[in-house]
Amino acid sequence: MSFQGQAPFVIAISDEHLSLLSKKLALATLPDEIDGASWDYGVPLADIKRLVHHWKNGFDWRKQEAALNAELPQFTRDIDVEGYGTLNIHYVHKKSEVTGAIPLLFVHGWPGSFIEVRKLLPLLIEASPDHPSFHVVAISLPGYGFSSAPSKKGFEITQYAEVAHKLMLVLGYDEYVTQGGDWGYMITRKISELYGPKYSKAWHTNCPVSGPPTTSRPLVWLRYALSGFPLLSYNKREKTGLERSAWFQRQGFGYFAEQSTRPQTLGYGLADSPVGLLAWIYEKLVEWTDGYKWNDDEVLTWISIYLFSRAGATASIRIYYESLKVANASGKDLFSLAMHNKVPVGWTHVPNLVFEAEHEEGGHFAAYEKPEILAGDLRKMFGKGGGAFGVVKDKNGYDA
Repeated sequence: MSFQGQAPFVIAISDEHLSLLSKKLALATLPDEIDGASWDYGVPLADIKRLVHHWKNGFDWRKQEAALNAELPQFTRDIDVEGYGTLNIHYVHKKSEVTGAIPLLFVHGWPGSFIEVRKLLPLLIEASPDHPSFHVVAISLPGYGFSSAPSKKGFEITQYAEVAHKLMLVLGYDEYVTQGGDWGYMITRKISELYGPKYSKAWHTNCPVSGPPTTSRPLVWLRYALSGFPLLSYNKREKTGLERSAWFQRQGFGYFAEQSTRPQTLGYGLADSPVGLLAWIYEKLVEWTDGYKWNDDEVLTWISIYLFSRAGATASIRIYYESLKVANASGKDLFSLAMHNKVPVGWTHVPNLVFEAEHEEGGHFAAYEKPEILAGDLRKMFGKGGGAFGVVKDKNGYDA
C-alpha cells in the first residue's frame, strides 16, 4: 500500500461557516402552502418548519462532526485525471484485521455522499469464519463531500471511473471488487467495462437500471411482448414495481430534467439558501426510501455535508448534465445495461451473472437504510460457495 501523498483528514468546519449558516436560517423566508397539500405539491411546509427550527435551536453540528470523525477513518490524496489535471480526493479507508480480506470500492451517488457507508463499513470489515471480510474504500466523488471538483467541461462517467480506479491502485489494491448504487451503479459499471477483468474483478449493484426490453435481448423482449397473456403475465410484485416506476416518471423525475439541462441555474439556490438545499434533498430522502424513519439529526447531518462541501452543492449535480450530454451525442441510452460485462455482476438478466437477490424491504439508499441486508448479499456473493468467491487473487475474504 502506498501512503505517499496520502493525508489524514478530519472534518472541521470553521466557526465562520457555522455563524453564516445561523444568520441565513434566521433570515429565511418560507413559502405559503395550499390547504391539504400534503406531499402532492412537494415537501410539506410543516416538515420544513420543523427541520429549520431544529437546525436553528437544537441541531449540534459539532457533535455530528465529531461522531463522523470518530467512526470513519478519512484521508485525502491527489489523483491525476487525463485531460483534467489533478484533483484532491477525499475518501474513507478502513482495513479488516482478516489477512485475506477482499478490497472493496464503495461508490455513492446523488444525493448521497461518503456518509452512506457509515453503517455498512463495520459489518463489512467484521472478521468471522462464517463469512468473508472486506477492506473498504468509500470515495467522495469529485465535486462531492470534501473532494475537489473539476473546473473543465466534459467530466463524465468515464472520468469518475478513472479517479476511483486510480485511487484503488495507489492504495495498493491491484485487484478489487466494487459496490455502487445510483451514480455509483453507473460508475462501477464503467469501471468493470474499462478496468475489468484485470483489475476490477467483480461488481455488485443494489440499483440496477434499464430501459424497456428491446429485440437486442430477444428472450427478455419476448417475455415483455407476451405479458398480456394470463399464464405469462407479470406477477403482483413485478406489476407493483412497474406502477411505481410509472409514477416516478410522472411525478418524481422533474429533478433529473432540471439537473441534466440547467444545473447552474438551479445551483444558485442550492449554494445560497440552506433551506432551499434542505428542501431539494429532503424530498428525495423521504420519497426514495422504503418507509425509513429519518430523525431530524440524520437529515440535517446529511444536508450539512452538502452545505459544507468543499466545492459546494452545485458541483454535485453537474454529473447529470455532462453524462446525459455524452449519452445524447452517442445515441445511447444512459441507463441501458446494453454492454458486455467483463466481470461477474450481482444483478439479473446480464452476462456473467453470478448472484441476484430480491428483498421485501429497502429503498434507494440501501447501504444506509438496510446495511445488514446489503452486507448479507455481499457476503453471499463473495463468500464460500458464492458465485464470486475467490475472484481476487490470494484475497478470498478469510484468514489463511
